Order: sequence, then structure tokens, then C-alpha cells
Amino acid sequence: MAFDFSHLMTLALREAEKGLEKGEVPVGAVLSNASGEILAKAHNLSVSRHDPTAHAEILALRKAGERSQNYRLNGATLVVTLEPCLMCMGAALHARISRLVFGASDPKAGAAGSLYNVAQDERLNHRIEVFPGILEESCSELIRKFFQTRRREQKNARRGTEVVVTGSTRNRLVPLEAGHVGSNPTLSAKPFNKIDRL
Repeated sequence: MAFDFSHLMTLALREAEKGLEKGEVPVGAVLSNASGEILAKAHNLSVSRHDPTAHAEILALRKAGERSQNYRLNGATLVVTLEPCLMCMGAALHARISRLVFGASDPKAGAAGSLYNVAQDERLNHRIEVFPGILEESCSELIRKFFQTRRREQKNARRGTEVVVTGSTRNRLVPLEAGHVGSNPTLSAKPFNKIDRL
């Protein structure tokens, strides 16, 4: 049987963009039942909710379970922009979804073939059919741009907070405090206080 998951992945990408607008890692998920009806859509909310379990997949599974009034989602298809982690794959296995569709692989944390292959682990009592690489370039680009922007912002935030001290200190970085003059922390503009000398 041939499947076209592009439409569902496009919806998942829209969810990922919603997460991006909130400052979340841009991952989106869509869950549909066996007849193709959309049961749930979600995006990452771990940062906003201060919840390490608030991944797009987990949130979509929760919504679909509530809507179906059943934690078992037999025949369902989970479509996600980034390969799920171990936590999300565990939840998908417990929900008994039939198919997992993802866009970008995650070589550092992916549990559907990249780092681990939980979906096809014969020691478990359920298997999930996996369809990787759907709209892969669009999914990868969204993640790539997010982390490039984040690294640039972090680099800019650090700029101006350290100075290089030369001479006998062997070119080490020293935190820059308010009042330092140029690159010489000994030329402090702090007012002299006799108590400091005691």
C-alpha cells in the first residue's frame, strides 16, 4: 500500500513554526487515525511549560488519547518533523501506533533508526512501521536555522563579558566587571575604599 504523508508533514511543519515563534525547539507533530482523520496536532512546549516531557509527540499522543477516550491508538500514524527521542518512542509504543513518519533524522538522540531503533526492537511486544525522510530538507532546514540563530545569539550575549589579560598572566580570559577600563582590569573605575585594604 502506497502512502503520501506530505500533507500531514506540511501540517507538522506548521506546528513546528508555532513552536519556533514561542522560542521552542521547532518540532511539530500530527497524529491521524487509521482512516486519515486528524486526531491531534502539537509542537514542543518544554521551555514554555518548564516540562522536559512536553515534546510535540507526547502532547499529540495525550490529546489524541483524550479525544479517543483511549490510551491505545491502534492504527494511528504519528507524523513528526524530527526523529523522536527514546521518551517519545516509548510513549508511541505504549500507545500502539502503527506508523511513525518523520522528516529529519536525529543522529544524537533519534530512537527510530539513527541512534537507537526502538520501533523495530524484537524484544518488545509491539513494532512500529517507520517512514523516514518525508520533506526532510524542509524539516532539517527549520532545525538548522533555529540552532544557528541560537548559537549566534549566545555568542553575541557573551561578547564583551570577558577580556584577555596579557603579560605574566599568560593570556588568560578574565570576567569583565563594570568599571574596568579597556582590557586592563587593574584600571578599575571603582571608588577607592580604605576598608578594602584591611
